[in-house]
Formats: sequence, C-alpha cells, structure tokens
Amino acid sequence: MVRPPTHEVIKANGFLPGDRWPVVRRGARSEDGSCRHLLVWEAGPGWRMVSSAVLGGGIGERGWVVNAQVRAGYDRLDPDRHLAELARAEGLRGPGVGLMTAAEVDDCTWGEDGGAVAVVTTGIGVPTWAAAPAAAPAAPAEPATAPVPAPAGYVPGTINILAVVPAPVTDAGLVNLLATATEAKVQALLDAGYDCSGTPSDAVCVAVRAPDGRQAADPFGGPRSPWGARLARAVHRAVVEGAHRDRERRAQGPGAPHPGPAADCRRGNVLAGPAARRRPDGAGPGNVTPVG
Repeated sequence: MVRPPTHEVIKANGFLPGDRWPVVRRGARSEDGSCRHLLVWEAGPGWRMVSSAVLGGGIGERGWVVNAQVRAGYDRLDPDRHLAELARAEGLRGPGVGLMTAAEVDDCTWGEDGGAVAVVTTGIGVPTWAAAPAAAPAAPAEPATAPVPAPAGYVPGTINILAVVPAPVTDAGLVNLLATATEAKVQALLDAGYDCSGTPSDAVCVAVRAPDGRQAADPFGGPRSPWGARLARAVHRAVVEGAHRDRERRAQGPGAPHPGPAADCRRGNVLAGPAARRRPDGAGPGNVTPVG
C-alpha cells in the first residue's frame, strides 16, 4: 500500500509554522474502478469540533477531518464505516470527522477573514429549499416491468463546509458558529444566482481550539460576534466561488475518470499559496487545479 506523504514541518495544531492556513492534503485510492480523491486535514490534538457529518458528527474533541469523493449514485448503507476505513488507510487514528460528496473535491475553494478559514467542496446537482412543501403520499407500487432510468444530466451534489476558528469557543458558541456558517452558505447561494438553500445532503464541520486555561473561551458565535462575522465572510467567499465553479463544470459535463491513483494524485498541501491563487478580479478565493 502506498502511504500518504509525511509532513514533519506541520505543527501539532495542523497549521504550517507561521501560517494561518490549515494544511489540507489530498489523498487518493482506487474505488469502483476509478481513482477517487479525498481531502485530509490532520488537525492533531487541541481541537473541538461540531459537525453534522455521518462520521464523528456531534460535538467533542476531534483530531482530523476527511472529505471523501465517491461516485455519483453512491448507495452503500454504511457510509460511517466506509469513511472510517478511508481514514485508517490515510494513517489517521483516534476520533475525527468524515464527510462525503460526489462533487469534485479537486475543485475545492476557500476563504479567509481575520484568521477564520473555510474550505468548501461544492456540488449543486439537487438544489432544494429546506422548507419545501410536503411530498404527496406515494402511490401503490406497480410491478416492475422495465429498469428505472437514471436521472438525466450531470447531477452530483453536496456542499461540504469545513470552517476553522483558531480560538477557544464555548459549546454554545460553537453550535452558534455552525448555524452562522449555514446562514452564510444560503446567502452565498442566493448571491451566486441559485434559488435554493442548499442540497439535501449538505454537511458542515466547524473546528475551534480547545480551552487551555490561557485564553477565555468566547461564548458567542453569531454573525455579529467577532469570530462569527469572520467565519461568515470566509464561508460566503468560498461558497460563492464554489457555486460559480460548479456551474462551469456542469456546463462542460462530467470529467473523464482515470483508473488507479497516479503519482501526482496525492498532493501535500492543496491550500499552498492561497493569496497567489486568488482570481485576478479579486472576487473570491482561488481553487485547486486538478492534477492526476
């Protein structure tokens, strides 16, 4: 088995020395006959996270985050177990958070504001409003006489958000930060021209520093609190850019898959040099250029 690259220079808190950006690397594995990529943040000790993820969801101390791309139409009934297997294959141990998406994780986007960082993968294949009208009762099933056709078009979806605040926050404030990140996502989708609040499978993970006795934990995380406001702007920037890029990808159609991980499918830090990767017009954060 090819092991992921090591990063001796990374601090135990998951950041490069002297850098405000978390180190997010890209892993790869062979699955369903194709190479599938995943994003990995090895946060290390000293982080508390709140998440709606299927693996490691809830609130508590977590040491890593994985955002794994799977095939469109993924139908395993044990995604938590699947994600745990992927995490172990990447050398991750202890409690962590596992997210899953059929969107292109290579095309992740990010935003930063005052130390708050958001890393987002965006797929809006099934846009929906949270308070949609109730579905009509299903009609009695008819005997199957022909295969059910697959959905038309390119529909992979899910917006996964990882937001990082490098300061201690109380549990109540941490839950409030998750709500603020979700509000910023909806605002970003509207600003990007979408008529929806998200997709049915969106997930969020917010990480804050664990209290260490040297700095009081901030009790607030709403959009007008210091860290909530910064996080909201970071998420908004990343989601707006991700929404625009998702629209461009869908106009081009799905990319051609390739078998088995190639040497350049793994990448040490996909956020390296974010300032140099911003769009020329300054409208938003940069993106990861797909390789491999």
